[in-house]
Amino acid sequence: MENTQDLFREEDIRKEKIRQLKEQGINPYADKFEITHSISEALKLEVGAKVKVAGRVMLKRVMGKFAFIKIANVFDRIQVSFSRNELDEEKYTFFKKQLDIGDFVGVEGELYLTQTGELTVRTEKFELLSKAQKPLPEKFHGLIDTEAKYRQRYLDLISNEETRRVFVGRSKLVAFIRDFLQRNDFVEVETPIIQSAVCGANAKPFLTHHNALDKECNLRIAPETYLKQVVCGGFPRVFEVAKCFRNEGMDPSHLQEFTQVEWYASFWNFEDNMKFVTKFFREMTTHMLGKPEITIGEHTYDLSKEFNKVDYTKALSEKLGFDILAYDDVEELKAKVIETNLFDKKDIQILKTNGGVIDFAYKRLVRPTIIEPTFLYNYPACIAPLARPSDANPKVLEMFQFLINGEEICKAYSELVDPAIQRANLEEQAKAKAGGDDEAMDVDEGFLLSMEHGMPPISGLGIGIDRLMVMLYGQASVRDVVLFPIMK
Repeated sequence: MENTQDLFREEDIRKEKIRQLKEQGINPYADKFEITHSISEALKLEVGAKVKVAGRVMLKRVMGKFAFIKIANVFDRIQVSFSRNELDEEKYTFFKKQLDIGDFVGVEGELYLTQTGELTVRTEKFELLSKAQKPLPEKFHGLIDTEAKYRQRYLDLISNEETRRVFVGRSKLVAFIRDFLQRNDFVEVETPIIQSAVCGANAKPFLTHHNALDKECNLRIAPETYLKQVVCGGFPRVFEVAKCFRNEGMDPSHLQEFTQVEWYASFWNFEDNMKFVTKFFREMTTHMLGKPEITIGEHTYDLSKEFNKVDYTKALSEKLGFDILAYDDVEELKAKVIETNLFDKKDIQILKTNGGVIDFAYKRLVRPTIIEPTFLYNYPACIAPLARPSDANPKVLEMFQFLINGEEICKAYSELVDPAIQRANLEEQAKAKAGGDDEAMDVDEGFLLSMEHGMPPISGLGIGIDRLMVMLYGQASVRDVVLFPIMK
């Protein structure tokens, strides 16, 4: 309680300073400051260089007629000294009385080394650029309240070095993804977020109403069907860094609003994509972490080694004790799964489709056993209605997922480009939706029309950037790698 009262007193003092400055005709919120160097650039200069730098005051230490501050941004911080030898009494008094931690200041001066060897700006002129009305979190402990960290991420960025590291890293990762794909002849495109058909993934959508068109719409759950239409239009390789929205549960691996990258390559099949994403992960981890290794908890995984491969259908059939492809009727499959006594009967009975039953069993029996970097392939055809069935066995798909430490990092397949099979699959999805499966897809007529005009062989892949960040930076939750996650 006492600490809260101190904060209120501090805020009142700052408000009074703002009032006094305005009374004196001094605007405590400047319109600009002409810097000559960023803080990072200034730190690389030689002693004696003249600079004009600006940043937020993060530390202030006054010793009579001499003082130090440190100014910072998310990338770096630099020390600045103030002395009566360089500043007249009026300016020095203004500095001591008016400049607080949290304020923004612009400084002009010469670089020198202190007795401790720290590069410092010797202030010749300075300007108060913006006055902080509220004090920052306690400087030695930062922002420790989890909910406040998410709601007021700007304070978390200001006070926590680890948070700054993560979000600078996120920018670096997205830049690498774009560069990697463009170096490999992929073209970045944009597709609609507001859509008129729920298609591209099995997920419950966010629904909305388009007032101008008087039309029911949804936020996209995936950019897949539009990206394939772009390929149909003649772009051989395309990608999108896409915001997607799925109105489902929240946990450390899921948020309703998330970011993924999807890419599509003409004339590839899923095996080509498997080779390409292997190259991607090795280059990406080397770029981000310095070597093709990743550490998750106590385990370090060497991505330069050949990845394991596990047959999904075979692995799950062995766990259940029967061939999961032998049952086309969902009620028969549910009864067979219930007979195993591996699950609560009620959990199985509520499932609506074969794909739902199989996926439920897989996530509890197979996925937790896959720890090393692994390609999981040979999925049942009922799992992904947009994927191409194998010519050798139409009951399985030309599809894979890549897992590390039991987490699904990406999904890819040879795309289904036969419009007759695609329509039949989407009509089955529509029946499932009518039967109560709120994660089933719609029949997307625009997508089917494009396919009827002819699509080349294609393979596409999607990677969740939020999950990738959790893995790269050892974070506990996707909320820790999203600047402003939605809160209750």
